[in-house]
Amino acid sequence: MMQGRAFFLLFTAALCLGAWRLGIGMDFSRGFAGLPFGRPFTPPAEVLAAASWPPERAARWRQMTQSLEKMAARFPGRMGIYVKDLKSGTQWQYQADELFPSASLIKVPIMAAIFEKLRRNEIELEDEITLKRGEKRGGSGHLRRLRYGTKLTVRQLVEKMITESDNTATRMLVDCVGLDYLQAQFSRMGLKMTGIYPEGLSLSSKPVARENYTTPREMSMLIESMYRGELVDKTSSEAMLDIMKRLKTHSRFAKYLPRGWELAHKTGLLRQACHDTGVVFSPSGDYVLAIMTWKVPDYRFAANYIARMADMTYRSYDNRQPPAAARYPRRKHGKR
Repeated sequence: MMQGRAFFLLFTAALCLGAWRLGIGMDFSRGFAGLPFGRPFTPPAEVLAAASWPPERAARWRQMTQSLEKMAARFPGRMGIYVKDLKSGTQWQYQADELFPSASLIKVPIMAAIFEKLRRNEIELEDEITLKRGEKRGGSGHLRRLRYGTKLTVRQLVEKMITESDNTATRMLVDCVGLDYLQAQFSRMGLKMTGIYPEGLSLSSKPVARENYTTPREMSMLIESMYRGELVDKTSSEAMLDIMKRLKTHSRFAKYLPRGWELAHKTGLLRQACHDTGVVFSPSGDYVLAIMTWKVPDYRFAANYIARMADMTYRSYDNRQPPAAARYPRRKHGKR
């Protein structure tokens, strides 16, 4: 019995040695038996881009994203974030493909669709549109106080829709070009998750049958395209970006924006959703930022939470080292 066990052990050892020697002479670089092992690992473009940064800049980015992730995980609701450095392409995301009610963010692709009509010479900026019965909407903006029959130009309506988030201006523009056109144009712009429906345009605080959803990634993609002069065309992109720089609010991204920096953005607030998305123009480089929240416990709480998270990105891009209070003077909440 002992002889049989010894023979078995010697046979096993010889077999392993033979397999090892055979393996040394084989080339597995193209797989085994004609089947590839899988693609070789290639770091994402954003990782390669970040690797080219100076160590201090890369450390700032890491600290920023770690802080954002911690705050996002603690948020008592749903949250999605997308941030991208527009020079290097370095990006970071947190649930960036989750669906959120678009609220007034829907006004950005509506504006782009209007500018496409302008590019085609189908409408003109100075064309007048008459305020008709049934088009007045509550919420943001003051056009609801105008008399029916008042005429406003396309230029005035687009500017009111973005800078004051005027819902009556939005309704008039939607009626002018039609929902079918907007839905088709959204698709042509590459928006796969962002939709526009009559129910979604309702200002009801209760859930609706068909919501206008969007994602942090899609809104960021749209605004980056605008930044690069590729949304409609270069002239239109510049005009739209200029309008977004004139949004009249000191809330969310604007609350702690350092003096001397520029911000082109759009906020949204409806049906337990509170958002901000746009481009931050900083001395250390420009970046796109989208922070979206849903099922929030309180609008003011969500807006302040977004403001604090935006502040983290500002600190990452600010090369100066004075105390935070000196860099970002706090404004009293609610003042416009």
